Amino acid sequence: MNARIFAPLAVALALAGCASFDGIAPTARSLQAADLGAGGAAMEWPAADWWSAFADPELGRLIERALADNPGLKIAQARVVRAQAAAGSAESALYPQLNADASLQRQRYSEHADVPPPIAGSVQEFGRARLTAGWEIDFFGRNRAALDAALGSAQAAAADAQAARVLLASEVARRYFGLARLIEQRDNALDTLKQRRAILKLVDERVQAGLDTKVEYEQAAGAVPEIERDLAGLDEQIALARHGLAALLGAGPQAADAISPRLAQVRAPDLPASLPADLVGRRADLTAARLRVQAALRQVDAAKAEFYPNVNLLAFVGFSAFGLANWFDSGSREAGVGAAIHLPIFDAGRLRANLRGKSADADAAVETYNATLVEALRQVADPVATLAALERQQAQQAQALSAAQNALDLALQRYRAGLGGYLSVLAAETNVLAQRRTSTDLKARGLDARVQLIHALGGGYSAAA
Repeated sequence: MNARIFAPLAVALALAGCASFDGIAPTARSLQAADLGAGGAAMEWPAADWWSAFADPELGRLIERALADNPGLKIAQARVVRAQAAAGSAESALYPQLNADASLQRQRYSEHADVPPPIAGSVQEFGRARLTAGWEIDFFGRNRAALDAALGSAQAAAADAQAARVLLASEVARRYFGLARLIEQRDNALDTLKQRRAILKLVDERVQAGLDTKVEYEQAAGAVPEIERDLAGLDEQIALARHGLAALLGAGPQAADAISPRLAQVRAPDLPASLPADLVGRRADLTAARLRVQAALRQVDAAKAEFYPNVNLLAFVGFSAFGLANWFDSGSREAGVGAAIHLPIFDAGRLRANLRGKSADADAAVETYNATLVEALRQVADPVATLAALERQQAQQAQALSAAQNALDLALQRYRAGLGGYLSVLAAETNVLAQRRTSTDLKARGLDARVQLIHALGGGYSAAA
C-alpha cells in the first residue's frame, strides 16, 4: 500500500493539540461504608432463600411464584437484555465491517450532461456489485471506553434486576405477615363477640330475675354491634390485603382468596450478632450504583478521546459497467483502498461542552452512589433499633395481657355473684381485647422488621456471585 495514503495521519497527529480538554474532569468522591460507621465482620447472612428461615412453606411457595410470574420483574429482565444488546452494538465498533451492495438501473442519459457519447442520449442499463470494507482504528481508546461504559451499564441493569427480585420477595413476605396479623385480629374479635353474646344472655337472665335493670341490658346489647362493626372493617382490610398479595404474584384479585396465614405458625429467625462490613457487596442497588459510576467514568474517557484524530481504513472491490453483458467482464473490475482521518481543530466549544456534560454525569453518578449508601445504612439501622425495642415491649406486653385477663376473670366472677356491675365487666373485657390486639401487632411488627432487615442487608444477594 502506498505510504502516501497515511501522510495526512502524521499531519493530524501534529495538530492533535488544537482542541484541548484541560481543566475539565469529574470532582465528586465516593463515600466508603467505613466512613459512615459501618463495621463488623463479613458473614453469610441472609441466605439467598432467606424466607425458608421463617419455617412457613406457604410463604416460600408464594415468593417463588411471585419471582416467576411478577410482570414488574419481567420488565427489569427486559431492561437487562436491552442493555446487553447496546453493549453488543458498542463492541461491534472495535472490529472491521464488511458490506455487500448491488444495484441495477435502466436509465436514459442526457445529451447535455456529464456523460459523453455514445452513452449520452441513449438508454442504458447500469449495474454495480461491490464489497466494501471499513475499519475504524481505535488509536486513542474511544470505542473501547464506549464498550466498557456499555458493559458497565449492562451489569448495572442486571444488578437492578436482582434488586427488584430482593424487593419483590421482601414485599411478598411483608404483605403475607400483614395478612396474618389481620386474620389473628379477626379471630380475637370473633372470640370477643362470642363472649359478649354470652354476657348479653347472662344479663337478660338477671333482668328477668330482677337482679339487673334495663340499663345493664342496653349496655350489654350495645356492645355486640360494636364488635360486629369491627369485624366488618377487618373483613375489608383482609380482602384488600389479599388483593395486594395477588397483584405481587402477577395474578387476579381472587388468586389469594384461599390464603390464610397464621402468626403462630411462623418462626422468627435468629438475627446476626453484628452487622456485616461488606454491605456494599451485599446490596444489589449499591452494586448497580457503583457500576454506573464506573460506566460514567468510561464515558468521560470516551469524550476525551473525541479530541484526538479519528482514523478509518477503507477498501472496496467489485464490478461496474454499462450494459448487463459487460457487468462481470474482467474489464469491469474496480477496486480501491484508502484512509480517512477526522481531526477536530475548531468546533466552537462543542467537544468541551460534551466533556463537561459527561463529567457532570460522572459526578451525579458518584453522588447517587453516596446517597444510596447513606440510605442503605439507615435502612439497616432502623430495623435493628426496632427489633431491640420490640424485644423489650413484647416481654412487658405479655405481663400486661396476663394481668388484663386476670382482671376480666375476676370482674365476671363478681358480676355473676352480684358483687359488681356490668360496667366493670365491659371495661375489663375492652382492656383484654386491646391487649390482645397489641400483642398481635407486636409479633407482626417483629416479623416485618426482620424482613426489612433482611432486605436492607441485600436479601441474599452477592456481588461476587
